[in-house]
Amino acid sequence: MSTEKTSNDSLTVMTQIVMPNDTNQMNNLFGGQLLSWMDRCCAISAHRHCKRQVVTSTINNVTFKNAIPHGAIVTIEAKVSRAFSSSMEIIADVFLEEQRPNGARIKANEGIFTFVAVDQLGNPINVPPVTPETELEKERYAAALRRRQLALIIAGKMAPEDASELKALFYPEASAQ
Repeated sequence: MSTEKTSNDSLTVMTQIVMPNDTNQMNNLFGGQLLSWMDRCCAISAHRHCKRQVVTSTINNVTFKNAIPHGAIVTIEAKVSRAFSSSMEIIADVFLEEQRPNGARIKANEGIFTFVAVDQLGNPINVPPVTPETELEKERYAAALRRRQLALIIAGKMAPEDASELKALFYPEASAQ
């Protein structure tokens, strides 16, 4: 698969309202419920990118910055930030709106997920590359490689000395030579 796509080609927007059965004893959205919504949104985004069956590989990072109260409207926006051979990193931004006359839309949370495209037997298959367009997409694209290198080092699949992007981050003078 070689047809390049933009991050925006995979944009997926999902909106939910926080109902009583979605909340914890503090009357806020369960973290697990939010993770489920984010995982589904990211799965659709990954599918839109590669048009193949996808599976969640990792949930790399989720930041719960703000509690999301009962009755809030939650919007999740997910895009592929970078594609590797068979995997795709998807970033989900979570926004909330309170149901009030002046209910502002604020960024509440975010998460970074990795999905893998698979064939009918569950074997990984190639996905098209991503071309970032906006400054934010370019930043996320570059950071995705550093996150991937770190994950490969932790998994024992890459030697630290081979992680050129990480080395450049910590030793910029060495990478300039």
